[in-house]
Amino acid sequence: MPTPRSRFQRPTLDSAVAAWEGRVAPLLEDEPADPAGRRRVAARNDDTVSAALGIAPLPTASEEHTVPVDGHPDVRVRVYWPGEERAPAGSGLPVLVYYYGGGFTIAGIDWVSWDARFRVRARDAGIVIVAADYAHAPEQRFPAQPEQCWSAFEWTRAHAEELGASPERMAVGGASSGGDLAAAVTLMNRDRSAHPIVLQLLENPALDLTMGHADMRGIDARMPGVIVRAAGRTLVRQYLGDDTALARLPYASPLRATSHEGLPPALILTSELDPLRGDGEAYARALSAAGVPVTAMRFIGQTHGSLGSTGYVPAADVAHRLVVSELRTLHARGAA
Repeated sequence: MPTPRSRFQRPTLDSAVAAWEGRVAPLLEDEPADPAGRRRVAARNDDTVSAALGIAPLPTASEEHTVPVDGHPDVRVRVYWPGEERAPAGSGLPVLVYYYGGGFTIAGIDWVSWDARFRVRARDAGIVIVAADYAHAPEQRFPAQPEQCWSAFEWTRAHAEELGASPERMAVGGASSGGDLAAAVTLMNRDRSAHPIVLQLLENPALDLTMGHADMRGIDARMPGVIVRAAGRTLVRQYLGDDTALARLPYASPLRATSHEGLPPALILTSELDPLRGDGEAYARALSAAGVPVTAMRFIGQTHGSLGSTGYVPAADVAHRLVVSELRTLHARGAA
């Protein structure tokens, strides 16, 4: 009889992810430690990898706006339509307000990889996407980012009809740090306005900035958990500053909210080899315990970033189809 696999045995990296990482690694510049320098190099790396892999944004319609934020810097948003022409006002399309991932310190809607992802999702799901270019830490710190993201959501709702979208078919979503901000927006909405949100889409989200739910069991032995935790704490410090108590506030760590009742239905994707899987899966349990409909899926053999590698990693293609399928259901929800 085969020997049962120990539940403590380290999982195996997907061979397609290993091949993708092997192709990409030689193209990357080493990132410096200082945040601004790291941001510049990371942006160059995104350009380089996107060019090498043939990643290019679709020629779909888009438009930018600047949204004022009370007490904080304005936030730029980019609206994406599913076709090459702007949807006519009053079309009633679902709309997803999305927050990019980048550890609160890097990335943005101008990165080729993010811009391309928004365009293909809008096209494939037949929806409007509004992507918020929230500020980077440490130049701007909490609570600037959740307030910017809340303002982007409120702006989208106020202008939904003229954008060809429906305010009754609004979703929010985000990846990694953007997942933290998306979940924070759902709490802010419950506390402030109670507008209808039909879905929250969280992809490998960071939801507890105390790192109390980080799951290190899936990390490769070459990257000890203590190193991963140290890197995570550095990013959290850049975002929150030196006051560690801020990490327990619900708009910083939505998983630590005293109640999750009344939040929108959720689709949560996690990856086996990602320490943040503990956050996403604990949040799924918290939502379910609060009576919130939730679907959570763990992708075996995947890393924190590999689900973005559509066209190269089969699991990433599956994740894309899953997300698009869920977004398509928004057409049947709410009133036009």
